[in-house]
Amino acid sequence: MNKSFLQTIEWLDFQEHIGHKVWRLVYPQGSRGDDVRIVANIIQHKIAFGKNYLYIPHGPEIFFNNMPGGLKNDINNFLNYLKDLAKNNKSIFVKMEPLSDVAIELIFRKGIKISKKHIQPSRTAIVNLGLSEEDLLSRMHHKTRYNIRLADKKELRLEESTDMNMFWDLLKRTARKDRFHTHTKDYYEKLLKFFSGRELETKLFLVSSNGKHIAGAIVMTYGDTVYYLHGAMDREYKEFMAPYFMHWEIIKKFKSLKFKNYDLWGIDAREWPGVTRFKLGWGGDTKEYPGSFDLVISKFWYFAYNLARRIR
Repeated sequence: MNKSFLQTIEWLDFQEHIGHKVWRLVYPQGSRGDDVRIVANIIQHKIAFGKNYLYIPHGPEIFFNNMPGGLKNDINNFLNYLKDLAKNNKSIFVKMEPLSDVAIELIFRKGIKISKKHIQPSRTAIVNLGLSEEDLLSRMHHKTRYNIRLADKKELRLEESTDMNMFWDLLKRTARKDRFHTHTKDYYEKLLKFFSGRELETKLFLVSSNGKHIAGAIVMTYGDTVYYLHGAMDREYKEFMAPYFMHWEIIKKFKSLKFKNYDLWGIDAREWPGVTRFKLGWGGDTKEYPGSFDLVISKFWYFAYNLARRIR
């Protein structure tokens, strides 16, 4: 898919639901269909000292076919809109993480800086669900295939669930062991409840062994793609290889439902070496996004914000 679920109206509604101030820019204002030239979901993120920044996840979307002549004016108008919106809301910068290289080339103007701070992963691995099971297995790392076979011998069971308490318990233990920060329990609960029976839909899967839950995953479906968003496991059952069983069963399930892609959502060999090895082991195609870019509104507060981040 060329469009990310992060640029859908439903995702913007969810961000508002969990307490963020949001805007949806459709340019030109009031345009529809073939008249739309630029679309952007804009989310306000609060930071220290009563400050905030604006964030455009996997955007903006720029519809080049709808720009027959006035491309430069459209881009300038878009940037001016962002500057005015940021100033009116006392935002110190606007962060953009577009999907398209061409998009960032067009909006790369004076005042926009390349940022080392990413909100969304800049690289991911995507498994092609259109392949046969035999081809999928053949593309995997041999250790991944081996661990799938090993897990098959453990009499594990995958079930769709609504038991957030169980997933949260697994996630807390995983976070302590792997030293990463989680969202609040309330966030995951809202993520599952809000996206129920919608175009964007989240599902929770749990893996059990003899009635004990030992691994879990939250996935989201949008269009022809399944996104693996959050995962957890009980390290005491590490030898059961539950994550291999879980992902292989999820892949087979959504493949049977005619989905085309399984996006493992984020790889970074330096920051998450173990997780990255695991995800690359599934034989998916690696995709890299342009990166993170900041439109600076307040130079002083932008400098202070980045200095504080480096000191932490």
